[in-house]
Amino acid sequence: MTKLVKVKTGAKLEEEYNYSRIVSIDNWIFVSNTAGRNPETKEIPEDITEQTLQVFNNIEFALIGIESGLADIINARIFIQNPKDTLAVMKIVGEKFCGIDPTITVTNPSLGSAHYKVEIEVTAYKDASKATIKKLRI
Repeated sequence: MTKLVKVKTGAKLEEEYNYSRIVSIDNWIFVSNTAGRNPETKEIPEDITEQTLQVFNNIEFALIGIESGLADIINARIFIQNPKDTLAVMKIVGEKFCGIDPTITVTNPSLGSAHYKVEIEVTAYKDASKATIKKLRI
C-alpha cells in the first residue's frame, strides 16, 4: 500500500495557504520552496549568507522530521532574487551539497517578498544516501 505523509512545520503561511512543507509518497520526498525565516524568532536575516544558511537549516529540520536528511537530496531548484547574490548563495550550496551532487537549477526570478533573497525547493529520495553510487564523467 502507498504511504503518504504530509508534514507541516508550523509556519504561518503553511496554515494560511493550506500547503505542506513536505509531501512524502513512499520514498519520494518533495519539499516546498523554502525561505530563510527563522522558525523561532520569525525573523529573516538581512545578510544573504545568513539567509541561505537558514534556508538549509529549515529544509534539514523538515527532512529530519521524516527520518531523512540533506544527503538524500537528488534535485534542487534555487531561486535567488538578485543576480548579484548568486555567487554567495552558490558557495554555500556547494558546501552543503559536497559529496551529494544533486541536479541543480539556479534562476533569478522575483520572489514573493523583497525580504526573501533566496528560496530553495528540493526533491529527495529516502535513503538515497545509502545507495550504491556509480559516478560517470562524460
